[in-house]
Amino acid sequence: MAVVSAAVLRKHPVSSRVALAVRVLTGVVALSVALSARAADSPPAGSETVAVRSGALTLQALLFRPAGHGPFPAVLFNHGSGYARTELNHRHPELLGPVFARHGYLFLYLYRRGDGLSAGQGVPSADVMAQAMASGGQDARNEAQMHLLQTDEMADAMAGLAYLRALPDADGGRVAVVGHSFGGSLTLLMAGRDPAIRAIVTFAAVGYSFDRSPPLRAALAAAVEHTSAAVFLVTAANDFSLSPEKELGAQMDRLGRPPHQVRIYPSVGQTPEEGHDFVHQRIPTWEPDVFAFLARYLGEAPARGH
Repeated sequence: MAVVSAAVLRKHPVSSRVALAVRVLTGVVALSVALSARAADSPPAGSETVAVRSGALTLQALLFRPAGHGPFPAVLFNHGSGYARTELNHRHPELLGPVFARHGYLFLYLYRRGDGLSAGQGVPSADVMAQAMASGGQDARNEAQMHLLQTDEMADAMAGLAYLRALPDADGGRVAVVGHSFGGSLTLLMAGRDPAIRAIVTFAAVGYSFDRSPPLRAALAAAVEHTSAAVFLVTAANDFSLSPEKELGAQMDRLGRPPHQVRIYPSVGQTPEEGHDFVHQRIPTWEPDVFAFLARYLGEAPARGH
């Protein structure tokens, strides 16, 4: 932390002192931003940055590999919605990637258009939805969200899935998709389209939007009806809404398919925002359940080091 000494301040009038303090503070902030940017440019330990083509866009992703030679079961992670102005520190591949790799899974954390490492490649989803909300209210936001989930964001996620399946050390027949929030909605919709996806796990799927968007509820219900993937719906008790897990779980109970589990864990912190971030905040809590589920429906990962 920079300190401006009293001796220096006594040599200057008040206006000069203010200017000096502002210059020092500006320098500290600039240094902090530069160091953050430098850290963000470095991939997390144990990962490599890879390029994924999605139409005319070149997206960035982080790939985490397990120890050994494979082929490995593979997992695509769909993050939530994001804004162009949002810093990278709201994404946490450095927390998730090593956990999946430790359990023997090839793990691809894809930054979809405009988000994080893919900044400059299209407009991120939350910016599109915020603009729609500002100009046309909730109905317009719902329409924009559905358009994104069925077109641009779906295209990016499917491109990531194709990239992952094509890796030489991936077992293309044992692929799962994991998603958080908006990415949970995307994951459910992907499973309704692609019968080759073996299993999906959603954390705080839909969250804020489920109770506010009839079109999204209908689309997710249709996806669940058509999916053949095993489904694990995960959330914390103080998420924005428990309706997605309860209603979609009840629907699968009535249908008698696909194989599914619903788990509502104890609250995280005091706010819905904290509950919504369960995936990052309580890894040791969900880790044994999620990997038991994946092992059951993808088969055991190869023993590490073999």
